[in-house]
Amino acid sequence: MNWHVSVYVTLKPSVMDPQGATVQRALNSMGYKAVQGVRMGKFTELDFDGGLSEAEVKKQADEICDKLLANPNIESYRFTVEKK
Repeated sequence: MNWHVSVYVTLKPSVMDPQGATVQRALNSMGYKAVQGVRMGKFTELDFDGGLSEAEVKKQADEICDKLLANPNIESYRFTVEKK
């Protein structure tokens, strides 16, 4: 069994999200008036060797996010780890 990591990267709340605002306006114009906000993001899946410990997978996933997948100045990230 391997480890499966799902990574979610989004803009920090203090950063304006023009793409999200555009989607919100489109949804409102389509009749979805209850939608009050939209934040866009990125989704990435990583598969790791099952021989690693869960702690090592989390450590490596955190490093990958910090170094490559997210810009720490304007984005935040979270991830989930599961055995597959």
